[in-house]
Amino acid sequence: MFDFFLKPELLIRTAGLVGVFGVLFAESGLFFGFFLPGDSLLFTAGVLSSQGLLSFPLLLLVSYVGAVLGDNVGYWFGHKVGKKLFQKEDSLFFKKHHLIDAQNFYNQHGAKTIVLARFMPFVRTFAPIVAGTADMHYPTFMKYNLLGGLLWAVGISSLGYFLGNIPLVKHNYELVILIIIFGSVLPIAIHFLIDQDRRDGLKKRVKKIFRMS
Repeated sequence: MFDFFLKPELLIRTAGLVGVFGVLFAESGLFFGFFLPGDSLLFTAGVLSSQGLLSFPLLLLVSYVGAVLGDNVGYWFGHKVGKKLFQKEDSLFFKKHHLIDAQNFYNQHGAKTIVLARFMPFVRTFAPIVAGTADMHYPTFMKYNLLGGLLWAVGISSLGYFLGNIPLVKHNYELVILIIIFGSVLPIAIHFLIDQDRRDGLKKRVKKIFRMS
């Protein structure tokens, strides 16, 4: 599993653009796709495209369509059954606090959440679901969805493509991927550190584990 996050080229070399589409689609709109490595996958796909493994125009198209369609599915899923998710218990593929984080972010930023959340792991998976649950005007949602997909999917893929042949990036590839992963998770970590309720909840869970052991 660690290799999957650190070396997403393993997925790309195995499944190609179909794999890229599948990951972006699932991470963008399926609530169990929150753990998928969209940022590092996009950058890696761009790098491999610069080396001739993938067609760059096709990569941009597939990435963009996967991201936009995924968000669209998430919106309609939220519109139909989103309210029930807030009553669902945690499981291996569902963590309610990610949904609540997305809802709080949506309450704070409104429709702009659909763009901003693209660059926030976990939140980006649940943002379209929350938008659908809140009955955001669909044309408004699609406007921000199209913009967010462009900035995120096309933007990060292009960054990988144009930086991929720079020697510093090429020879320190795994370090660059780690930096991208760290940078993606950092906003969530900062939010966790300043969220008193979240810290208190973690302390209670840790104490409960120690009492059981």
